[in-house]
Amino acid sequence: MCKKRIETAAKLQGVESAVWNASDNLLHLKYNAQKVELETIKKNIAQVGHDVDNLIASDESYAQLHECCMYPRLENGQVPEKKAVPTEAGHHDHPHTVTGVVVEENEKGDLKPIVGANLHWANLPSRNTRSNENGVFKLEHKEGFNKLVVSYVGMKSDTITIKDLHEVVMITAKGNVLMEVEVKGTRKSTYIDRMTPARLEVLTGKELFKAACCDLSESFETNASVDVISADAVTGSKQIQMLGLSGIYTQLTVENLPGPRGLASPLGLNSIAGTWIESIQIAKGVGSVANGYESMAGQINVELKKPQNSERLFFNAYANNMGRTDVNLNLSQKLGQHWSTSVLLHDNFMYNKSMNFSHNGFRDVPVGNLFSGVNRWLYENGKGLMVQFGVKYLNDDRTGGQIDFNKKTDKGTTNRYGLGFDIERVEGFAKIGYVFPENKHRSIGLQLAGSNYNQKSYFGLKNYNSEQQNGYANLLFQDIIGTVAHKYRVGASINYDNYDEWYLTDQNFKRKEVVSGAFAEYTFSPSEKFDAVVGLRQDYNSLYGWFTTPRLNLRYAPIAGTTFRASSGRGQRTANIFAENTAVLASSRRLIIQSQDIYNKAYGLQPEVSWNTGIAVDQNMRIFGREASASVEFFHNSFSNQVVVDYENPREISFYNLTGKSFSNSLQTEFRFMPAPHFETRLAYRLLDVQTDFQSGRKTKPLLAKHRGFVNLAYNHHSGWSLDYTLNVVGPKRIPSTMDNPVEYQMPTESKTYATMNAQISKTFGKDKNFTVYLGGENLTNYFQKTPILAADQPFGNYFDTSMLWGPLTGRMFYTGVRYFIK
Repeated sequence: MCKKRIETAAKLQGVESAVWNASDNLLHLKYNAQKVELETIKKNIAQVGHDVDNLIASDESYAQLHECCMYPRLENGQVPEKKAVPTEAGHHDHPHTVTGVVVEENEKGDLKPIVGANLHWANLPSRNTRSNENGVFKLEHKEGFNKLVVSYVGMKSDTITIKDLHEVVMITAKGNVLMEVEVKGTRKSTYIDRMTPARLEVLTGKELFKAACCDLSESFETNASVDVISADAVTGSKQIQMLGLSGIYTQLTVENLPGPRGLASPLGLNSIAGTWIESIQIAKGVGSVANGYESMAGQINVELKKPQNSERLFFNAYANNMGRTDVNLNLSQKLGQHWSTSVLLHDNFMYNKSMNFSHNGFRDVPVGNLFSGVNRWLYENGKGLMVQFGVKYLNDDRTGGQIDFNKKTDKGTTNRYGLGFDIERVEGFAKIGYVFPENKHRSIGLQLAGSNYNQKSYFGLKNYNSEQQNGYANLLFQDIIGTVAHKYRVGASINYDNYDEWYLTDQNFKRKEVVSGAFAEYTFSPSEKFDAVVGLRQDYNSLYGWFTTPRLNLRYAPIAGTTFRASSGRGQRTANIFAENTAVLASSRRLIIQSQDIYNKAYGLQPEVSWNTGIAVDQNMRIFGREASASVEFFHNSFSNQVVVDYENPREISFYNLTGKSFSNSLQTEFRFMPAPHFETRLAYRLLDVQTDFQSGRKTKPLLAKHRGFVNLAYNHHSGWSLDYTLNVVGPKRIPSTMDNPVEYQMPTESKTYATMNAQISKTFGKDKNFTVYLGGENLTNYFQKTPILAADQPFGNYFDTSMLWGPLTGRMFYTGVRYFIK
């Protein structure tokens, strides 16, 4: 099947012959270079799902391959070197699962799976297995076994010596004789996609298993590019930071549809379960205009598990010593030839009311329950039409505040301080795509999403209730101009938001914001060494009028293993000052909105606009005969307008439009290598310079570390043991002045350097390696901020402040859990 697919994709106009040999994985071409370029042929093959030389097929095209054809992905697009068979028994001769496929080749050279072939080790005839409907088999290997006996009715049985027990084994029947063919290739848990014009870092499901990853906010613990911090000391909300900017400047999408945004952004990271995630794609700087105009620091796209290729059942249970329990259940089912469906469920319980590391009388984490679920459907007719649709639901009910706070008797009184959330979010989505059969490069797609978000909450004596309805539609068409060296995408989109916020009892902020526009994007790829993507979109905002979003991404790979990238572009967004700054609600600070009419448009403030420019260099190499890579990247973000959040007066929090400059500079270096077999190491260092002109003068961004060091060590053995260790060293942070407070409620002007360590060990069991037990610890240094809340003894007084959180809120934590799946 691979042979037919590859040869068909290669036979473009100007190609006289194309023959792929499964025994050596080589494609033999005869073509007229005046009529077709070699790079064009390679790109056509990659577009149907097969990695070729230094071109990596997209994840979407690879996912469409038959199970029999799902080869191990190439690591970085390079043709893997022929490996000598190690003589050390420890490298290959140990218990693990050998995977392979049995196929038959006819006179025309076509391959098809052999179903029901019998396989067993010559040393152990009683333990056998059969190839499934796709010809795929799995067989447990024992030490000293390397001779595989394969038989099938009507064919001559044979005993095959397996040369490399860690590679996929391909057994081909031709003329009733069975023989082995080696298939090479590996894929790391996280990698940089070398062929995308924008620098795209991909975190695979394997990477997410390195930590508990109960939800999306915890999925970046082993990543150096993204920080996840607690937004304040009492609400439990998490916020991501990238390039030194708050997460509100990073566009969060789920399968390229809008993720939790607007009012849902503070607690949105908690609503996406880690076990739902297939991969996470992190793109720094500006992205494609096809994804909208809001990306300012970058884009994080989350790919959920697909109904057509995920496990039929996946179960995860997690518990930690702080009283948190998570239960996850994924179910998927194929319904006939064209339909498939899945249900993804996540339930989080937290009932430990007395968890309080700083002994200030306040719960470190609100207690309660969060439930979320997804039901999605997929239809494929095999003729180019694909339809996906589904619904998502979230219910989050939590209570925080003082340890002895009782909602029934203390809510709305000064008896004890408490806070609570009652959140419900319902979302529907659909994606309709059609690939023209006569031209696989031409396609049209429609993306649709709609949601309703409702939040009822209180913070001591303050009430905050909010509601948001969102509707989104995006129409895309893409094609080539002559050859694949010239591609283009055009489309139109509309985004509708209806906000209704009540602050205290008398301040009602309402707005309807509709942004509609069109975009065009051109990609120039004259060779495999160079790509240029130029995009432009024009939008009309019903509140602020017309605005233009230009973007440019460049990639240049002068020699194998070296890649240069550059990007530049504009982003724009509208701030939601209450939802994005929960400390405003939880503290005694006086809220000031400095605008002529706070009820006009969006709090009377102008939209935020910035320009982002970045460069990056990635170098792949070999050290001690093993793959390694190094990277350096620099990004500069400059705001032409920003809604400044000013904490410089300890008694106030002010919001106003920027008058002056606000910018961020981010420099990051990273080195990855394998010092020993099965052992991956990642080292990173990041330097940030983020400054804003406040009304009191230019200052660095508060509560942000200028320096950060990162180390991740991962060991994965075929016996099923996995170990992971992560070290983060965080430099000092500037703390806004508290000199106007009484002495007992003052803080130093700068925090201390601290280090946190996380570690996890897991063991996989079972014939199919489908049962895993894991045990881990977070913040093993037990370092936490001793005074996360100012004036905790006077929560209804003038100096109560939960916003000065610069370090970990909780100390050492241990957890354990189990995973189980059925293919």
